[in-house]
Amino acid sequence: MAETALRDTGQVPARLEGWQGISADWASDQRAFKNVSWGKAMMWIFLLSDTFIFSCFLLSYMTARMSTTVPWPNPSEVFALNIGGKHIPLILIAIMTFILISSSGTMAMAVNFGYRRDRVRTAILMLATAAFGATFVSMQAFEWTKLIMEGVRPWGNPWGAAQFGSSFFMITGFHGTHVTIGVIFLIAIARKVWRGDFDVERRGFFTSRKGYYEIVEITGLYWHFVDLVWVFIFAFFYLW
Repeated sequence: MAETALRDTGQVPARLEGWQGISADWASDQRAFKNVSWGKAMMWIFLLSDTFIFSCFLLSYMTARMSTTVPWPNPSEVFALNIGGKHIPLILIAIMTFILISSSGTMAMAVNFGYRRDRVRTAILMLATAAFGATFVSMQAFEWTKLIMEGVRPWGNPWGAAQFGSSFFMITGFHGTHVTIGVIFLIAIARKVWRGDFDVERRGFFTSRKGYYEIVEITGLYWHFVDLVWVFIFAFFYLW
């Protein structure tokens, strides 16, 4: 009786009967995402699927490392650099991590200025984020080159377990690919923001709606995800 009274006053939505009710129940996602843009929802779905892939990679790495009977290489020795005659462990990785984490700050500020319609600062901060990302990828390429010259291969390495090489190249390479794609996307969106494509509704990719600066936030979601994944790679691969 109480529910009937509330339904009559409009406080409780009427439940449809039969096939219409079943259809409404299965279409509940439409109501859940009613206030979320299509682009942002699709980015979240993509990030969830990517989380599953990275999780599988890291779990496989941990399984290989814990199951092998051959000693695993010591990261402090493998990823060390000789600077000024001193053997400094993990110095390159620490700098790479600092650069990538710093890029999250510039990306967050770019999103903030994007919603303020400050296209100049938004574009500059996005380009700064892309520069951080490009620097990270360049340092990763240097790291790869150094290890390859020292004899690391996907099928073996001079320091111990053969699985080390395949795990290293697969996980860091997959993440580096994500960073590279992010850099390209950042530059493309920054160019559109700088030209004012979102203000004049110039036709093109991601610019069909006037004032649609939400694409900056969507780009930021991807970039923050890439940074977060690196934190886990850093912890599991370089510190363990």
